[in-house]
Amino acid sequence: MAKRKNTGLPLSEALQAFIKENRLQKGMDKVDVKAAWTALMGNGVNNYTTAVELRNDTLFVSLSSSVLREELSHGKSKIIQMINEELGKELVKKLVLR
Repeated sequence: MAKRKNTGLPLSEALQAFIKENRLQKGMDKVDVKAAWTALMGNGVNNYTTAVELRNDTLFVSLSSSVLREELSHGKSKIIQMINEELGKELVKKLVLR
C-alpha cells in the first residue's frame, strides 16, 4: 500500500483547489446566492418566495405575492447591493422579480 503525502494543506484550500480544478464555481455561486437571499430577506419575504435562480449575472426571484413583488421592485438596487456585499463579490448585476 502506498503512503500518503502529508503536505499540510488546510482543508479550505484543498476544497477551493478542488472547486477550481473541476470548474464548480458557477454552481457554488448559485447555492451561495440562494443562501444570501434567505439570510437577508428574512421569514416574511421567504414565505412568499417560490424560486431563486442565478443565470449569468441576473438573479431571478419568483414571488407568490404581487403586492410584495411591487414593494421589492422599488428597492432593487439596494437588494442587489446587499446580496453582493453578503457574497463578498460582484455576482448579481440585475434583479428580475416575477
